[in-house]
Formats: sequence, C-alpha cells, structure tokens
Amino acid sequence: MNLTLKVWRQAERSSEGRFETYEVKDISSEMSFLEMFDILNERLVLEGKDPIAFDHDCREGICGMCSMYINGRPHGPWHATTTCQLHMRAFKDGDTIVVEPWRATAFPVIKDLVTDRQAFDRIIQAGGFISVNTGNAVDGNSLPVDKDKADSSFAAAACIACGACVAACKNASASLFLSAKVSHLGLLPQGQPERKNRVLSMVAQMEKEGFGSCTWTGACEAVCPKEIDITNIARMHKDYLFAGLASEK
Repeated sequence: MNLTLKVWRQAERSSEGRFETYEVKDISSEMSFLEMFDILNERLVLEGKDPIAFDHDCREGICGMCSMYINGRPHGPWHATTTCQLHMRAFKDGDTIVVEPWRATAFPVIKDLVTDRQAFDRIIQAGGFISVNTGNAVDGNSLPVDKDKADSSFAAAACIACGACVAACKNASASLFLSAKVSHLGLLPQGQPERKNRVLSMVAQMEKEGFGSCTWTGACEAVCPKEIDITNIARMHKDYLFAGLASEK
C-alpha cells in the first residue's frame, strides 16, 4: 500500500506544533501501525532528518504506551485494540492518515506524539494501593471472595492506563481510569480497610492534576482498548459519596 501520513510534530513542550506530511510506499497490510512508523523513521534517519518520536514498549497490547490519536480516534479504527496491535489492513491503498498525540491539559506534549502521562502515576500514588504484610505468603483460600465481585475486580484491573479515555472525552476526564483502579481494589476484601480514604485521595489528586469532570457521554468506554465498563464510574461515585458522608474532616 501507498499511504499519506499527516503527523503532528512538536520539538518540545513549549514549542509551537504543526502537521507535517509524509508519503510511505510499499507498506504491507500485515505490518502493525508501529512497524509502519519504524520504516518511516528509518527513512528519515537516512535522509538526515529528525525521526518522529512516539511511545512504545511491549508492542503486545499490555503496557499502554502506544498512545496515538489516529484519524480522530484514540488507538485507531479497530475496537478494543491498542495502536501497537492495529494492523495496516485496517486502511486502504491511497488513504490519508492523520496522527496526533493525546490532547489534554494534564497530558502535556513532550515531543511529537509523546505525552507526559505521569499524572496517572500520581493518582495511583495518592491511594491506588493496599497496605499488607509482605512477609509470609498467605494461603490462597484464606480470604473468601464472591465470584461475581472477583470477576468484576479482574475486569477493572485490566486497565492499562493508556489514557485513551482521557483523549476521547470532551472534558478530558480521567474518571474511567480512576474508577477502574478504585473498583478493582474496592471490590476485594484486601482493599476494604482503605476503601474510603482511597477514593477521596485519588479523586482529589485527579482534580489537582487538571482532568475534567465526567458528563457520562460514554466516549471513554467506546474507545477503551481493554473494554473497561462505564459502570465502574457509577461505583466510584457511590464510594465517593459514602466516603464523604463518613469523613470526619
């Protein structure tokens, strides 16, 4: 396939960005989207030009690093698929593909398609953990867990913190990400002692980072590569309300 790429180029956070157009030729339909970018970057290097900066790591749809906004949709046209797992057969010969970084105040651009997503790390540090004795391992069956809650917790824990939910939301809200982290801990017995403090601290940090509020449009759920359910947001709101009423502050 021969394709036209319109890629966002930005030297650094304080620089003014712009779209640049590149022609790529003889692209196999079996290549991944990132492999296609690798080929383009190899050509740019050979031409003595600055290669396009983009995030990647595992390239297996696990790490959440491959954050690209492709033709107006986070991670591209395929449902429940990360950019690294998107293949070029999703496009047709002669297509023009527009590639941008995540657009959110809380995710400032570092360079080109790379954004600073440390805001998610700080939200986790605010309360996305449990305090346990890490000495001797406890027996696997010592804490009975309801099957439905275990399944819901496992589904929420599938969140890879890629930020697609923020990129798709008109308010740049991180509610789906945060609710997944609150749910997967709050549904299990190990997470109960800190359940109230956890949701209060993490929501406060989310607001401090500059993420917007949730207006329940469902755009986040529609583009999530791990299909995190929007009902987690409802659970987070419930926990936040109850924690606020029980708070002594």
